Amino acid sequence: MNKIHFIVFSSRGSKSCQFSLNKLLTFSASIGFLLLLFSLFYIVPDYSFLKAHYVKDTLLNQKLQNKTAELIAQRQQIKKFAQEINVLKQRVAYLNQFEMKVRTLANLDMPSKDSILSVGGTLPEDLDASQSLQETHSSLMRNMNDQAEQIQVATFCQEKSFIRLLDSLEERREILACTPSIRPTKGWYSSPFGYRVSPFTSRREFHKGVDIANHLGTKIVAAAKGLITFSGRKGGYGRMIVIDHGHGMETRYAHMNKLFKKDGDIVKRGDVIGTMGNTGRSTGPHLHYEVRLNGAPVNPTKYIVN
Repeated sequence: MNKIHFIVFSSRGSKSCQFSLNKLLTFSASIGFLLLLFSLFYIVPDYSFLKAHYVKDTLLNQKLQNKTAELIAQRQQIKKFAQEINVLKQRVAYLNQFEMKVRTLANLDMPSKDSILSVGGTLPEDLDASQSLQETHSSLMRNMNDQAEQIQVATFCQEKSFIRLLDSLEERREILACTPSIRPTKGWYSSPFGYRVSPFTSRREFHKGVDIANHLGTKIVAAAKGLITFSGRKGGYGRMIVIDHGHGMETRYAHMNKLFKKDGDIVKRGDVIGTMGNTGRSTGPHLHYEVRLNGAPVNPTKYIVN
C-alpha cells in the first residue's frame, strides 16, 4: 500500500493505461510544487522590488555625489570671494591713504568724517578664507555680505571725497596761478621793504615795496596771472602797471620806461609787460615792485620763490 495507482482511460475507446507512483515520492513532488508556487508568488516580486530600489538608490547616490562636488565647488568659490573682498578693502584703504598724501602735499584740509576710512576710521578685519566651511559657512556668508555693503559705502564716500579733492585742487591751482611767485625782473635789491631813510627827504618813511636796480630797458615780467587794471603815468610812481590777480592780491610795477600792456589785458605769469626805467620820483633806473593783499602792502620777497 506504499504506492498510488493511476488508470488513464481514452475517450476513443482504446485501451486504458495504468501506472503507479510511490506515495513518498508523490508527496515530496507535491510539496516541491507548492514551494515553487510560493517562490513564484513571493520571492519574484520581492526580487523585482529590490532590483528597482537598487537602481533608484544608484541614481540617488550619483545625484548625491554630483551635489557634493557642486557644494565643494561653491565653497571654494565662496573662499575666493572672501579673498577678493579682502583685496578690495586693501585697495580702498590705499586710495584713502593716497588722498591723505595729496591733501598733505597741497596743504588742504582733511576730509570730513562721513567716510568709513576718514581720519580715525578703519575697515573691518579681513575675512578668514582659510577656515573650514563645514562649520562656519553661514557666519562667513553673513560677514561677506556685511563687508561687501561696508565696502560699497566706503567706495561711495571715497568717490565723493575725490570729487571734493579735485575741486579743491582746481581752486588751489587757480589760486597758485594767480599768486605772485617769481622775481619780476633781473637785478639787485637796492632798497628793501619796510621803514627806511628817504633818499629825497632824509626822513624815516615806510617803503611799500622793494626796489630792484638794473640797466635801463631791462625786461619786466608779470609775477602771476591777472588782469591789467592800470597802465600809464601816476604821480611819483612814473610809468606804472597795476595787475589784479584776484583773491585780494595785487602787484604794482613802477618807474617803468616802456609799457607793453594796456588796461583790460590779461597776462600770465612770466609775460613781458614792459621795461625798466627811471620815470617819476626816482634816483636811477630801477623797478619799484609792490605786492598788496586786500589793499595792504606786504613784503614782496615772501612771494618770490625763484
